[in-house]
Amino acid sequence: MAEAQNIPVGSTTAGSIAVAAESTVATRMSAPPSFDVADFPVPHGREEEWRFTPLERLGGLHDGTAVATGTGIKVDIDAPEGVTVETVGRDDARLGKAGTPVDRVAAQAYSSFEQATVVTVPKETQLAEPIRIAVHGEGGTAFGHQVVELGAFAEAVVVIDHTGDAVLAANVDYVLGDGAKLTVVLVQDWDDKAVHIAQHNALVGRDASFKSVVVTFGGDVVRLHPRVSYAGTGGEAELFGLYFTDKGQHQEHRLLVDHNKPHCKSNAVYKGALQGDDAHAVWIGDVLIRAVAEGTDTYEMNRNLVLTDGARVDSVPNLEIETGEIAGAGHASATGRFDDEQLFYLMARGIPEAEARRLVVRGFFAELVQQIGLPDVEERLLAKIDAELEASVLEASA
Repeated sequence: MAEAQNIPVGSTTAGSIAVAAESTVATRMSAPPSFDVADFPVPHGREEEWRFTPLERLGGLHDGTAVATGTGIKVDIDAPEGVTVETVGRDDARLGKAGTPVDRVAAQAYSSFEQATVVTVPKETQLAEPIRIAVHGEGGTAFGHQVVELGAFAEAVVVIDHTGDAVLAANVDYVLGDGAKLTVVLVQDWDDKAVHIAQHNALVGRDASFKSVVVTFGGDVVRLHPRVSYAGTGGEAELFGLYFTDKGQHQEHRLLVDHNKPHCKSNAVYKGALQGDDAHAVWIGDVLIRAVAEGTDTYEMNRNLVLTDGARVDSVPNLEIETGEIAGAGHASATGRFDDEQLFYLMARGIPEAEARRLVVRGFFAELVQQIGLPDVEERLLAKIDAELEASVLEASA
């Protein structure tokens, strides 16, 4: 069984091949997926899928005490001509097509929303402009559901932007027809007290291509669960992510790529920077290659840059392989402190310390920011990184 010859973006080595004799993927130790919240016990923090999450800060989303308010969130959608945007009821057959809730909060969100938004790109439509979805919190509690569906051979870019203050639990489905290409840029730029828990399901059709770029800055607690499965052979999935975890924040990204069809590919690269007391980042990367998924080629990597004392990172890559007939599989995880030698090199050439730190962190994130492909979003995120670093410098000098 040989490693893939082409090392994916973000990896510094070819990684290692890992074959599990027994199931190690955390999601397989959880309760079976279900749309019914009653099928999931109330978590207590000792469960594998909840052991890193501060349950007491979820605003009651995990135990059923959270109640939707009329001032929860406001959603605005700017879609190019040819795109259909619908508000539908719970009985719409397209809801839940891409995946089933795998934990109690996702099931609670599915059981509690009243209306869902469905965005449809017709087959063979190639959009020149992105679909922009603005989700703004207005201080309350909300449950949501969104569906983005692309017909066969359609191509689209979707930007989902979260701002404001809210306690939000949601499910988001991406359904890709055969040969379709979808890029999703998901930005969490919440206010300091916001709570955002969401499961994102991507169903990738035959020879279709799915790319997501997840960017997480704001919020008190953000816990995202991207999941990918395949509806046919030849599908490809790229999962990129960057996060900047500040003082007191909890940011958790739990990925699952389910290789349930043969001859599909996946590549996951997430990077995070942390600063401040009690900053906590969690990355769980689960990849499952089923017995039927011969010819799979997959790689996952997580890298973390710790900028100050008092920050904590938990990074857990899991790779389970049920067939030896694969093209390649590997994973890697690395966490390190800020490189003082890089800082000294730049300062020795006349660059002030604050500017040198900014350049190093920008360089750390650069390859992922470039994956976005939208200049206005890229510039905004780089400005946000600079603002986070500036705030750190001001706090240290106070």
